[in-house]
Amino acid sequence: MSWIDEPHQGVRYGLRGELLVEESTAFQHVTVIHSERYGNGLLLDGCWMTAEAQERPYHEALVHPALCSAHAIERILVIGGGDGGTARECLRHSEVQHLDMVEIDGRVVELCKEHLPGIGGAAWTDPRFQLTVGDGIAWAAEAPDASYDVVLVDGSDPAGPAEGLFNRRFFQHCRRILRRGGVFATQSESPEAFRAVHLAMVRLIREVFGHADPMYGWVPMYPSGWWSWTFAAVDGPRYRSPKAKRVSRIASDCEVWSERWQQGAFLAVPAFIERDLNP
Repeated sequence: MSWIDEPHQGVRYGLRGELLVEESTAFQHVTVIHSERYGNGLLLDGCWMTAEAQERPYHEALVHPALCSAHAIERILVIGGGDGGTARECLRHSEVQHLDMVEIDGRVVELCKEHLPGIGGAAWTDPRFQLTVGDGIAWAAEAPDASYDVVLVDGSDPAGPAEGLFNRRFFQHCRRILRRGGVFATQSESPEAFRAVHLAMVRLIREVFGHADPMYGWVPMYPSGWWSWTFAAVDGPRYRSPKAKRVSRIASDCEVWSERWQQGAFLAVPAFIERDLNP
């Protein structure tokens, strides 16, 4: 056993464990570890992505505010999400009829199926699930207008293969392919460890969609442990108002997310972020 660390701006975020896989794909360096505390985990280019005992605070926060509030949730697009956790949480909603997941690195999917199978769980064999190994940015650009009820971006930090997920043109396509009453959501980094990137993302998404709000929670293994997800819609902040029937169907099996938790998470905007976003 040794320490596996993600260094970030003079701080190290690490787990004690052992290496299971370390290899380079056409897109990035992939590491799979087994940790004492959180089970098997995944790093991409040396940055923590997920672990078996740390994934639900992230995936539940990204998925359920969007899927509980969109007008309809028949067709879902997930860009990224190679560990399968976002797809798994989406497919818990029985109203979902079809889910496209577009992941650029097929090797990540293979390794997660092998070493972190519980994260994707039943999603991998669900008949509603369609995996495309390819470029999610190009997929969004080529998809027809108003083709999805919900678009979720489950990408890594804004570098390497995920860099194109953080620009105006990409967000414009995400808005274009949303149906009326749809909701867009993306992970939007740590307000502490990635403050400038976080603020820039929220501002840009607000400009593109007209309505967008960050929601704050925690993923202890990530830099600073403090994380954010940003939600947007074109017809007002519907993502703040979950539909009671959908909540009742999934809340009892959530580890972190609940309607009450969501309300608090949207309100938990630190003063320095509020001043920067609303000068």
